[in-house]
Formats: sequence, C-alpha cells, structure tokens
Amino acid sequence: MSELVTGDAVVLGLRPARLPSRALAAAIDLAVVSFVFVLISVVVGIASATLDEAAVAAITVALFLLVLIGGPIAVETLSHGRSLGKLACGLRVVRDDGGPIRFRHALVRGAMGAVEILMTFGAVACIASLVSARGRRLGDVFAGTLVVRERVAARGSAALPPPPPWLAGRFSQLDLSAVPDELWLAVRQYLTRMHQLDPGVGGSIAGRLADELVARTGIVPPQGIPAAAFLAAVVHERQARDARRAFAGVSPAVGAVPAAASGSPAASGPPLANAPSGDPGTSRAAGTSAASGSSAAAAAVPGDADGRAAEEPGAVGGSSGGFAPPG
Repeated sequence: MSELVTGDAVVLGLRPARLPSRALAAAIDLAVVSFVFVLISVVVGIASATLDEAAVAAITVALFLLVLIGGPIAVETLSHGRSLGKLACGLRVVRDDGGPIRFRHALVRGAMGAVEILMTFGAVACIASLVSARGRRLGDVFAGTLVVRERVAARGSAALPPPPPWLAGRFSQLDLSAVPDELWLAVRQYLTRMHQLDPGVGGSIAGRLADELVARTGIVPPQGIPAAAFLAAVVHERQARDARRAFAGVSPAVGAVPAAASGSPAASGPPLANAPSGDPGTSRAAGTSAASGSSAAAAAVPGDADGRAAEEPGAVGGSSGGFAPPG
C-alpha cells in the first residue's frame, strides 16, 4: 500500500485507488454523461431543425464542451471529488496532501480527461495509471491530485492521551462552536501519533494546531503549558461535553427509580399497619425507621447516578499515569 506523506512528515491513512476500481467508476460516469448528452442533443436537434448546418455544428460543439467536459468538472467541484461513479465505487479525488480539491484541480483534470479518456478511448489514462506507483493518470499528475479509496476495512482507533490533571476542567466555559470538524480531526490525529513523530516536527505541528485553536476560540493557553497538553485538554473538554449530551436523556429514567422505590411495599405502610395501636412509641419508631429507610433509598439512587455521571468524564480523560508530551 502506497501511503501519503505530507510536508510535515505525517503519514496519512489514505489508500490510492487502482486501475480496476477507477475504470469502473469512469465507465459509470461516462455512461451517465453520454446519456445526458444524447438526451440533450435530441431535444436541441428537434428545436434547431430549421437552422443551417453551421449553426447546428456550433451547437453540437457547445454541447460537447458543456456536457462532456464541463459537466464532470462541475460535479467534482461541487461534490469535492465525488462523482456518481466514484460514489458508487467508494472513491474520492483529493489533493496530494489529502485535502479536498477545488475548481482549479477539477478544471485541469477535466481538460486532460478530454484528451486521455475521450479522444483516446481511455488508452492513455490506462497506461499512465499502470505506470504510476499510486495509480494516477496524467490529469492527476498535472492537477496535483490523487484518487483514494474511502471504504476501507475498519481499524481500531488509538486512544487519546488524557490531559494533565491540573488542566482537567480548566476550559469548561470555552466556546467551541467555531472550531470546524477538520481541525478536530487534525488535532485527534496528532494526539494519537505524536509519540511516533520526530520531536521537532511534532512540536511545530502542535504549535500550529494550538495557534489555530486559539484563533478559533479566542482563549490564550496558560503560560508554560506545552502545546500538546493544551490540545489534549481542549479535546478532553469536547469529549466531556459530548458525553453529557449523550447521557442527558438517561437522567429522567434514573430519577424515576426513587419514586418507585418509595411506593414499593417494603418502603410504604405495612410496618406501621402491623404495629400495635396501644404502643405509640413503637409506632413512632416504626414510622421513623420506615421514613428514614425510604429517604435513604431515595437518596442512594440519585447519589449513585450522580457518582456515575461524575466518573464518566473522568473516565474519558482521566488517567493515573497523567499526560506525557513527546520529548
């Protein structure tokens, strides 16, 4: 498997697509585009039956450029590299560094595709894909793109390191709504692989990610705190908030247990009913013990629930080992 490596020596978990899957995706895209082209050509031909041959030829060339070349360019630009054929085959076009493509990448790919796919019936594209180590055709080489596989076998994700104990809960009032998902993913990938990176390279990546988080959140990290520790604390805070939102709907069901316990036969009136009526002390003692037992049972369940809720955020990020930034 040929892996992608960024300029910061970070290995990306992307698998380049090979010729069979790319050929199948291209065949699906060509079938769809050709059907649309024929359909539009028939409609335009009926509408332009009274025009001369020069006008019909100009319209045909315009349809060829707009549908067979402009259509795939527009689709790849709007879908960020996922045409209908690539979506069916689980493929996506990305930049060499793993980022999403833009219009200029799709334009170069579409212009080169008209030569190496349409005009040569895919022969040039097949030869270039077989020769390339990552299965790229000429359009990918000139555009600086790569077709990768999105649907791959799932792997066990590495656990995130916990933040330092003195930073846990430090950012509970931080506004994280402006942080995009792409930045969260980059921070998570760095934290799971920071001990595999060169210390100098890892430190520069951590500093850059921390600066971007500061720009998005508007908070200044404490003085003397390593950038990796700051990133771990902020990610831990986000995980804690997600856990509270996920388990927020469980609390009403847990709170209903004390009411059921207080209404059970063991916590209600039988001890008072069986007590002799002539012994008020016994009746008062039985009533007091039943009430105290009922209140203790009612207090025990919320206490356990609160205890579990209090332990869960700690379980997400807490650890007896503490945080060890890369040395």
